[in-house]
This record gives sequence, C-alpha cells and structure tokens, in this order.
Amino acid sequence: MSDARHFKDHHREARVFIARTVFTAVFIILLTGLLVTRFYSLQVTHHQDYVTQSDRNRVHVLPIPPTRGLVYDRNGELLAENRASYTLSIVYERVSDLEATLEVVGGLVNVSANDIEKFNDQLRQKRRPFDPVPLRYNLTEEEIARLAVNEYRLDGVEVHAQLVRNYTHGELFAHTLGYVGRINERELAGFSEEVYQQYIGTHSIGKIGLEREYEQQLLGQVGYQNVETNARGRVLRVLDSRAPKPGQDIVLHMDKALQREAYQALDGRRGAVVAIDVNSGGVLAAISAPSFDANLFVTGISYKDYRLLNQSRDLPLFNRFLQGQYPAGSTIKPVIGLAGLHHEVITPQDTIYDPGYYRLKNDNRLYRDWKRQGHGSEVDITQAIVESCDTYFYDLGHNLGIDRMHNFGDQFGLGEKTGIDIPSERRGLWPSKQWKRGARGVGWYPGDSLNVSIGQGDVLTTPLQLAVMTATLANQGKHFRPQVVSQVGAEAKQPELVQSVDVAQEHWDVVLDAMREVIHGRHGTAKSISGGANYEMAGKTGTAQVVAIAQGEKYDSDALSERNRDHALFVGYAPFDKPEIAVAVILENAESSSSAAKISRRLFDNWLNRESR
Repeated sequence: MSDARHFKDHHREARVFIARTVFTAVFIILLTGLLVTRFYSLQVTHHQDYVTQSDRNRVHVLPIPPTRGLVYDRNGELLAENRASYTLSIVYERVSDLEATLEVVGGLVNVSANDIEKFNDQLRQKRRPFDPVPLRYNLTEEEIARLAVNEYRLDGVEVHAQLVRNYTHGELFAHTLGYVGRINERELAGFSEEVYQQYIGTHSIGKIGLEREYEQQLLGQVGYQNVETNARGRVLRVLDSRAPKPGQDIVLHMDKALQREAYQALDGRRGAVVAIDVNSGGVLAAISAPSFDANLFVTGISYKDYRLLNQSRDLPLFNRFLQGQYPAGSTIKPVIGLAGLHHEVITPQDTIYDPGYYRLKNDNRLYRDWKRQGHGSEVDITQAIVESCDTYFYDLGHNLGIDRMHNFGDQFGLGEKTGIDIPSERRGLWPSKQWKRGARGVGWYPGDSLNVSIGQGDVLTTPLQLAVMTATLANQGKHFRPQVVSQVGAEAKQPELVQSVDVAQEHWDVVLDAMREVIHGRHGTAKSISGGANYEMAGKTGTAQVVAIAQGEKYDSDALSERNRDHALFVGYAPFDKPEIAVAVILENAESSSSAAKISRRLFDNWLNRESR
C-alpha cells in the first residue's frame, strides 16, 4: 500500500490533464472560429456569389401545352387551324418591380391599356408559380428585335412562339364553330383540381359553338419538361420531358361551298338559313346573318370592337338559326294537313267554301284569310297547301283540336330542342292546353287552335326546327337528330333516328305532291323559283307577323317601320323523287316569301348541280 503511493506522481498527472484540457479547448476554439469564418464568408462576404450560383442551377417543371385539334369541312377544307404567333409574357415571380418592368416594356412595344388590364386579370387568377402570363400576342419581327436587344434589363420577360387559334373563314362559320377565348376567372373558379391540371400552360378555352361542345376532344393532354434555368429564368437545358398529346381533329357534315352560297344569298340581310342532309340529319349549312369575325375573340377582343358588336341593332352575336324564335307561319301547314288526313278529320276529296274569312259558331270575330276575296267555293287539301289557304286550315284546326295538333307536331320536333351538337339551343314553343294553363293561368279557347293551325298565335320555332321538320316530311316520317360533326378523331358518328312518324302512304303522297305543286304548279306560291330547274322541288312558303293587325284592318307595309314588317319564310327539299337536301330560310322583315324561296333555289342548285361534293 505504501509502495503504491510512493511510485504515483500526482503532479505529473495534473500537468498532463491540464495540457490535454488546454489543447482540447484550443482545438474547439479553432474549429469554432473556422466555422464562424466560413459562415461569415457564405452569408456576408460571398453571399451574392453563392445566390447567383444557386439561381443558375434551379430546376423547374414547365408545362407543354397540347396542340388543339383542327376542324375540317366534309371535303377536307380547313376551317379552324393553329397559327404560330410570338407572344410576350411575364413571369411575375422573377420580376422585382412589375410597374417598372411594364413601363420599360411599354416603351419598346405597343402595349394598350386593354392588354394591361387583361394581364392583371390573369395575374389575379389561380395559377402555378413561375407560369408565364401573356401580355401581348402577335408580336412583329421589329418588336421581337427590340425586346431581344433589351433582354438584359427585362428580368422575367419572355418572348416565345405559341400556337393561336385561327379561323380561316372568320365570318362564314362564326355561329357554328364558335370561338376560343382567354380563360376567365369565373371559368377557372368552376374547375376541379383535375380539370385545372388539364389547362396548365393553356390560356384559351372554347367559349361558344362547336369549340365549346367538343372542348374535351379538341383540347388534348398537357405535357411536361424538367428544365434547368439561370438567374434570369432562361432555360439552360432540358433534363427530361413528356410530350403532350394533341387534341383530336373533327370533321363536319358542313360544306364550305354551300355555306358560302347561303351567306352570299342572304346578301347582308338579317336572317338565317339551315340546310340538312335528308338521309342522315347532317347539317350541310347553317348561317346566321349578320355575322362577325370569330378571330376577334381568340386573344381577347378590344372593348371598342366588342361594344360595336354588342350594341348593334342587327345583333351579329345572336345565333338566329339556333336561338331565334319566330312564328312558323304557313310553313307548318303540310304538317297540320297530314295530321288531318291521319286522324281522318278530312279526306283528300273534302272541300270548304272560302269567302276570305272564317267564323266560329256563336262568335262574331272574323279570322281573315291572307287573300281578301278568298280562294273559291271548293278548296281541298291540295289547293289549300298550294295556295296557302288560311280559311281551310282554320276549319281543319278547329275540327282537329289542339290536343291532336300538339301531339302530331311534336313528332316532327316542334316545341322541343332538336338535340343538335351545338350548345345554347332554344326550344321554341308548340302550344298545348297544359302549357297555356301553366304559363297564362287561363284555359284554351277555340280561337287559339285556329291561330296554331296557321303557325301564328303563340307558335314559335327556330329555323333549325323548321329544317328538321322539313327533312322529316321529305323522309316520309324518319326524324333524324341533326348533327354538325360527322367524325371525331378516327371515330365516325352514326346517324341517330329519333323516331318514325307512322302515317299511311296515301296520306304522305297527298301532302308531298301538294308541296311539289307549291313550286311547280300553276298557282303555287313559290312557282317563281321553278324556272330552268333540271330537277323537281317541294316546299312551302310562309309569312310571320311581327305585330298584330286589328280585326278588319288590312296589312299596310308603308304604315309600318321596317323592323315591324312581316318575316318571310320558306321550307323545301329536293330532288322531289329522291330527296337529298332540306332547307329552311327566314328573312327578317322581308315580307315577300318569294325572296326566301329564291335563296333555297340557289342552295338546291349549288348542291345538286355540283360535279363533286
């Protein structure tokens, strides 16, 4: 025990412990100093250098918008394409002073107040960080050069090529194709997350017409790129990518040449024309006049241009063939006559006396015929259709009653949406007892049936409905749903038979022969269009009152303002023996139904006398 204490050196051990402690402390202090120095170097001395290096190696995911599907007519004529356009955009997250940047940009290129307002609207909308927001479309080469020279002071400003929708015949198909436009805040708010992802990188959406109806097929699927960018946000390299899937092309039943013929035939007058393939329901032509240039809306219409269109008395933005609701006038008399034969209320041999008016029993009111002196003492169904005798149909409508007229006309599509593949169609009005009780709170009167029998009173039809009705007559009861698009991608759309009107053949023969006599007969109301034709036609003229004429008063065109004069209508089909095309025409305030009939003749000639179509 004493020996152990003798050999142990406490002082030496203490010195070693102190030396080690000092060494460790110095070592820790040196490491701490080195760490602090390094932090100082990173955070203070070389802060800007390392920020720049970091910025230069950012990796971003950029969406690649898909190419929108193209639209062709039945013969392969391109109607809606995608045209390359240089677009000026700003990436907000890379701009330190937006107002200053906009001021600089405005000094280099023409940026209107309208452009800036639309830019700010899109900036406030939901979007992905670092997505470029368009400021100006369709830059010129000179403007691109100015921006390139000043690139060093335009952080976040980009110029890139972008495909923009272009309608090759701007006014000709505006109401059928419709147009695309910038996605607005209301539309964006209605997007689900899944739909929102589909529109990343895309700034346009179908607004009206086929562009809206077939939006999902035309849109395609977005692609992506992983890219490395520098401090100014310029792409240094693409790391990997997934290609977008282009939208599907669509082919229409419509024929550009026939559409142009209809547009030129209207010659600037207000009205509508619809032509339908009798054997499929395919819409061959559909014009609403006046029209507008759909290209104005693609990148955002100016307030001045929109005000001119929206405030025009002629309503160029209004789709007359789909949404215009007009009294059918005498154009529905063949349907009423067919109903009378079918329900055995009349026979082909039955006649009436027409003194120029009709009077209900115990009623002093006179329901006037358009021909003041009447049509004679023995008017049968054929003469009534050929010469458009109102008195005959007053009597027939009274004896048929509204229930049978309503149910029969319903089979021809009256008062119902046709189901055409263009949105925003209106249904018109084919009155019934139930409708009047619900809408007016009163019962049905016998005089109401008389008005319906000649397409007046509460009757309202669209030009499209009249074309479908006429095609169904030509088809002897086969009622096809009208379709504008014949093919989506590689898939052809098949004709859709809505229903068949079950009527005896001898009744069809009577009515259709009478419609032929309207054009080719000596007393036909449309005989003026029969000259020189190498085929036979069938049709029916009509006029529709815009303002009511008091009992006993005579229609006086000179006493009425132009916009209060009667509308002129015509429906018809050709050739008579093997129908191919059915047409409905309405000319607003044109008065003379022969004017509408002449337009139909031009369409018949264009379609039937062409070598290839």
